Amino acid sequence: MKFKKIIIAILSFSALVTQAQETAKETTTADFKLSANYNTNLNYFGRTDSLQSSGFFPMAELWVNNSFYVNAAPIFVNNNLQSFDYAGTIATLGFQHVSDKLITHAFFMKPLYTEETKLVQSALKAQTGLSLTALNKILNVTVGADLKFSDKTDLGATFGLDHLIQIPGKNNLSIIIDPGFYAYAGTQNFTRTYQEKKRNLFLLPSTNEVTENEQRFNILAFEFAVPLIITKEKWQFVTTPSYIMPKNLIKVEGRPDLSETGENAFYTTFSLKYTF
Repeated sequence: MKFKKIIIAILSFSALVTQAQETAKETTTADFKLSANYNTNLNYFGRTDSLQSSGFFPMAELWVNNSFYVNAAPIFVNNNLQSFDYAGTIATLGFQHVSDKLITHAFFMKPLYTEETKLVQSALKAQTGLSLTALNKILNVTVGADLKFSDKTDLGATFGLDHLIQIPGKNNLSIIIDPGFYAYAGTQNFTRTYQEKKRNLFLLPSTNEVTENEQRFNILAFEFAVPLIITKEKWQFVTTPSYIMPKNLIKVEGRPDLSETGENAFYTTFSLKYTF
């Protein structure tokens, strides 16, 4: 598990949009929220470790008002070799503004991993991003960009389409379904080795092995997700079944430690939240 990776987003993109639409309110009072979250298959754009780890992450959120928030989530990893071992904590500072036609979301995320962590994303030192979601009764359209900081800086981009379905409930019960399709792109860093033929001072042919570092911007994955959000008073339950299709996996011949592994896969995120 030595690949670079960001652990699953604490809230999926579509779930964030729905939550913003549902809970946005004109208030200047602070809200404190606690949630328990579980992901059945931790992945980074469909890229996984050889152990196919699952993850549990409780999260504490403080919303200063209806726009500014800070949260922190310790990460516990479970697989055949680890039984809910502590891997580190992710802290996020963000801004989210909701209007009738647009959701604006900006964030800065700082991972704090333990030295023993072998998660794919453990090389990540920080991430910042901005997304805009145009709201429409037919389709919501999301575009986003982010920067990931490690030994090198990587640029990421997101494009998404989702359709919000609200089901009337009784006794303060609200049910929302938000099926969506998302495309992810970003820069990839890898080395390329090739044989270069030259002639020396005596005009005799010689072959040199040349290794170059390259960076390319590629499609990383496509994803279908169907978040289900059930809200009753101060409680909220979210489940997000998803199907991820990784693209442009990096393969280094003879170096599995430098290669990426991944395949089309289903996974689900569960979240139970309480607002104080």
